[in-house]
Amino acid sequence: MAFGKGCHLHLIDGSAFIFRAYHALPPLTRKSDGLPIGAVSGFCNMLQRYIDGNSGPDAPTHVAVIFDKGSHTFRNDLYDQYKANREEMPEDLRPQIPLTRRATEAFNIACKELEGFEADDIIATLSCQAREAGGRVTIISSDKDLMQLVGDGVVMMDAMKSNRIIDVEGVEEKFGVGPERVVDVQALAGDSVDNVPGAPGIGIKTAALLINEYGSLEELLDRAEEIKQPKRRQTLIDNRAQIELSKKLVSLDCETPLDFTLDDLEVKDPEPDALLGFLTEMEFRTLTKRISDALGVEAPAIPDTTPEGANPPEAGAPEAPPIDPAKYECVRDMDALQHWIAKAHERGWIAVDTETTGLNEMTCDLVGISLCVDAGEACYIPLTHKAGAAAKDDLFADSADDALAEGQIPLDDAIAALKPLFEDPAVMKIGQNMKYDAKVLARYGIDIAPIDDTMLMSYAMNAGLHGHGMDTLSERYLSHTPIPIKELLGSGKSMITFDRVPIDDAVKYAAEDADITLRLSQLFKPQLHRAHVTRVYEGLERPLVPVLAQMERNGIKVDRDTLSRMSNAFAQKMAGLEAEIHELAGEKFNVGSPKQLGEILFDKMGIEGGKKGKTGAYATGADVLEDLATEHELPARVLDWRQLSKLKSTYTDALQEHINPDTGRVHTSYVIAGANTGRLASTDPNLQNIPVRTEEGRRIREAFVAEEGKTLVSLDYSQIELRILAHMAGIDALKQAFRDGQDIHAMTASEMFNVPLDEMTPDVRRKAKAINFGVIYGISGFGLARNLRIPRAEAQDFIDRYFERFPGIKAYMDDTTAFAKDHKRVETLFGRVIHTPEIAAKGPRAGFAKRAAINAPIQGTAADIIRRAMIRMPAAIDGLPAKMLLQVHDELLFEVENSAVDDLIGAAREVMEGAAEPVVKLDVPLVVDAGQGRNWAEAH
Repeated sequence: MAFGKGCHLHLIDGSAFIFRAYHALPPLTRKSDGLPIGAVSGFCNMLQRYIDGNSGPDAPTHVAVIFDKGSHTFRNDLYDQYKANREEMPEDLRPQIPLTRRATEAFNIACKELEGFEADDIIATLSCQAREAGGRVTIISSDKDLMQLVGDGVVMMDAMKSNRIIDVEGVEEKFGVGPERVVDVQALAGDSVDNVPGAPGIGIKTAALLINEYGSLEELLDRAEEIKQPKRRQTLIDNRAQIELSKKLVSLDCETPLDFTLDDLEVKDPEPDALLGFLTEMEFRTLTKRISDALGVEAPAIPDTTPEGANPPEAGAPEAPPIDPAKYECVRDMDALQHWIAKAHERGWIAVDTETTGLNEMTCDLVGISLCVDAGEACYIPLTHKAGAAAKDDLFADSADDALAEGQIPLDDAIAALKPLFEDPAVMKIGQNMKYDAKVLARYGIDIAPIDDTMLMSYAMNAGLHGHGMDTLSERYLSHTPIPIKELLGSGKSMITFDRVPIDDAVKYAAEDADITLRLSQLFKPQLHRAHVTRVYEGLERPLVPVLAQMERNGIKVDRDTLSRMSNAFAQKMAGLEAEIHELAGEKFNVGSPKQLGEILFDKMGIEGGKKGKTGAYATGADVLEDLATEHELPARVLDWRQLSKLKSTYTDALQEHINPDTGRVHTSYVIAGANTGRLASTDPNLQNIPVRTEEGRRIREAFVAEEGKTLVSLDYSQIELRILAHMAGIDALKQAFRDGQDIHAMTASEMFNVPLDEMTPDVRRKAKAINFGVIYGISGFGLARNLRIPRAEAQDFIDRYFERFPGIKAYMDDTTAFAKDHKRVETLFGRVIHTPEIAAKGPRAGFAKRAAINAPIQGTAADIIRRAMIRMPAAIDGLPAKMLLQVHDELLFEVENSAVDDLIGAAREVMEGAAEPVVKLDVPLVVDAGQGRNWAEAH
């Protein structure tokens, strides 16, 4: 079929598919020889989904996958720094690149590339040829560089975002100009990814404003003298040649010399033997079967090449019907609900998800519940949707109508019917971030158990590889993009709550969540043992959910008056520091403005070391100021001012807003699957980052108080990470010191600086303490100098002496780094796997990746130990008038009746000090310090 009017050309950005496939899946190797094939697997699945999704009346008549060939193009001849800062291709991806070409050919899709030209130039040339021939073009990519081609029959489709179409309006939304002026905006704004210089300090928004005002880049540059803003005017005048070069770099070549024609790209059906032969060679069992079934031929056998004694080949996702929100059921009466409850009892499991009016589990209202018993079999039970529910863009909806919409089961009746199911020990309840749903349901009298959590399954297997939110997991493992919540709620001032969402829309969204959760569970649960993390999931993650849910519901009392007084005191002290800073600067300026501060430090005062960012402003982050503070007083005072400002805004002001009006307490929320090492994070509000090194930070804890007749008790592991380091690195001197109960920092100082213990000064001990803790985090001489505010050479000398005195630490670091590089992961003593995909990174990230790999087994083991203690704690203190309120890294905080303080300390200390056993027997004892008081400051 000759290409002409009525034809529809699809051009697929092959590189985007490859990198999406590579980053979307965990590393995968061919069983027979260990060849990396994860990206090839993802690429093939994406091609198959593309074919399946483009078979309707608007199907393409012609299609090609376009690749980059080589790294040197004509743009490198124009500018030798073009793409110079691109990272090297990951080693395990390199051998997969030619296989993706073979995969494209196996699917019988045209595969095109051209030496000396980028894929974008080939796409541009084909788009122009197709447009001139009277055909239509759909470019399947989200690459912003290709947006200059949109218009006159050419659109883009973002396959990563539910096949969202990007037309002229979409380009204008992205760039603020039409497609014909995209290159002008890009020339001004530059591109840090491709190392296109652009105009310093001018971003996309400013560039669009200028181009819209002057009409074109050339007109703008010719009339630059007319621009009112002096800095902008001078930037354009001084950098004209660089901007004009940038336009040449970003302009796509529509006259690329091609050795093929549009007619060569005609759509062809795959040849079963060629396609299935390739898939069999790659050992893609699931995809081979799926495609053979679709082609109506018998799937070729893939030999089992599993070595003797190894795990059997990992199964792919279980065969399941496509996710189709239109097929979900809306449960509107008790008969229908009882039918679903019976199904759950029959299966022995049920996926559950709650919909609420907000994200605060302590204050939001339950709107509905979704259930799923099998893939594709899901329902939504609307409970409190309002009759005034309307689409988010209906500005005339009566938002004051709070009457319930018709066709909903009364809330109390639904809760009464679901409670026995949700509490039935014989039925597994499966959720994604189940702690949220457990807290919501607990407020309605339901203690949901037992539970499985897909977020935590992913976290146990894939910490360090990717996020664990449902949307991420669905896209990566089910190749499905869930319905975005913004489509239902809107955003900004027009945002509505879920009870205002029309029930028909809510059914599709909510039931889809339950369906996805069940599918993820069926995929992940069998993989836990293959990844050797069943013990981590079953012993450290899943049992922690109800413990944290109860702690969060307990909350902690905060005295509003104390916070208010502190806010006023901080404001006064900040005013005094501002006056001091202005005096040191010799003029008044906005201390809170990084831009003005940079100009004072590096322009007016002439301090060396100033570096400007893309916006043209100097960098004045904490790391910069801490470095300068070792030699200059003004940055030191600014750091003090910033610390007070943060304490005031983040804590003494903000905490008052977080006091629950019903309980009078603050209820933080713990993130389980946040830090790769297993450390918990505290949010809304964050109670783990209250500074304790300064007097002002410690004072904030005075506002956290016990109820009348009760006491706050703090139990804190003493130097737990140093003890773990001594055990893991086999440092005999440190192990003996811990066994003898010595002051470890004084001992270290004595060993390093040859100072007898009885002559130890606080300053020498402080330096040893900074080194002890710094070494755990792989601190550099630069970092230690900043912490101690001493010259860098002196700090490096301290570190060198430390390693000389304790050589086992350096050996541990080298061994751990080598293991991480060989296996792309490290492990804690309890088997927690922390993936280290960036361990082979080059440049600035290399140091960070190495430090993270060294620290992860230590910090992760400490996190595992306190997790084990928290899981055992409820049973240990059962019967005591006490509640566990907070976890702050190595500390647990309790509230207990005055008469039972000693009993609580005894029981909790026993649990914490024995938490590692029986799984791990440490060479050093775990020691727990206890404190008590009317407020947290007194207790800690």
